[in-house]
Amino acid sequence: MNTFDFEDGLGPVAAHQHSKGGGWVADTAHVADTAYVGVNARVFGTTDVSDNARITGKAQIDDDARVCDDAVVSGNARVTDSAVVSGSAVVKDRAWVTDNAVVKDRAWVCGTAVVSGSDVISGVIKDNAPSPGTTSLSLDDMITAAKCLSENDRKALVLSLTS
Repeated sequence: MNTFDFEDGLGPVAAHQHSKGGGWVADTAHVADTAYVGVNARVFGTTDVSDNARITGKAQIDDDARVCDDAVVSGNARVTDSAVVSGSAVVKDRAWVTDNAVVKDRAWVCGTAVVSGSDVISGVIKDNAPSPGTTSLSLDDMITAAKCLSENDRKALVLSLTS
């Protein structure tokens, strides 16, 4: 039996490396064969990662969290407790989604943002701003979005806005 210390205070627990990506997964967690867990990513607790979800970088999914559909959690991001990330949502950088929060559809949560409690983020950008914003992006929201995007994605966004 393989064990791994997820550094959550519980010490080494029964775990295995996921077949797609090689990241460590606690035996108490469920990760679909179709999902991807990168070599430095960690999935533990009683989490559920399903469908085509991608966990990359040093991201951590733990407790009772759920990541599904085509969602991506990357960088040093964390999804914990009973939080859900779904659709084609992206959680990256040092963002943290916790408690019963939901990030769904095409929402981006990045920077040092914290989404918690009963927050539902859908189709918006949330950085470390005090409020989640609205579905129609203001200029400030677009600037925040640009910080979350790669250079190629920023160029595509500018082209689509000027077309």
